Amino acid sequence: MPDTAPPYMQVAERIRARILDGTLKEGQKLPPVRELAKQEGVAVATLGRSLDQLGVEGYITTSRRGTFVANAPEVAPSSYERITRVLRTGSVLGKGETMIVTVAELVVPPVYVSEIFGLDEGDQVVRRQWHTGKGMQRLSLQVTWYPAPFAALVPELLSTAASKSAGLLPRIQEATARRVTAGRDDVHGREADAREASFLGLRVGSPVLAGAHRLWDDEGVIEYGEWVLPNRLTVGYQYSFEAAPDAL
Repeated sequence: MPDTAPPYMQVAERIRARILDGTLKEGQKLPPVRELAKQEGVAVATLGRSLDQLGVEGYITTSRRGTFVANAPEVAPSSYERITRVLRTGSVLGKGETMIVTVAELVVPPVYVSEIFGLDEGDQVVRRQWHTGKGMQRLSLQVTWYPAPFAALVPELLSTAASKSAGLLPRIQEATARRVTAGRDDVHGREADAREASFLGLRVGSPVLAGAHRLWDDEGVIEYGEWVLPNRLTVGYQYSFEAAPDAL
């Protein structure tokens, strides 16, 4: 976060980073407000705004007993143990995160996916379903779709075995000699359906943040993807503004 951000946001970012990298564990109690404010070198009021921000984002909870790192919903061990293919990587995924590919297949897609790829009735696409997690916490559920001919050029598309990265797009572009030139993302809040709730360890109907993206070139769509995040996670964008030129 840039130094020009308000002090309370800078403090919130530092605490958020310690939660995400595991320095502050789930359920861990934070130091008293005055002590934490002293550690962060800010006024108590400033720290209070930082904690309010983190509370809104779902990273912490406050009660009469104090302020604690929020606990993520847990997944029942019986369902987790049935999944054996785990990918561990420190590059595309975050520190300590895992990726599990549960589906990699050629299928006749739903009508809306056929329309996105401009397919004829009965044509197939590659469908890959996977989720990421950290320990027993599920961080996301994702499905990506690709044109069926890509499978012959990139056999990994039909494999659930662990690879070196969460995404195969660089490998696809190399093998097909196609390059993504444009894309579109759409995000909305809604309730989790039964499949999503099962994979994310949520109750059916829990609020989630859902999104879809499509990437294309002049020949058509290269990748279409859908993803779902539990409501305690936050998607953030950082950007800067250039000073406008002086008026003539």
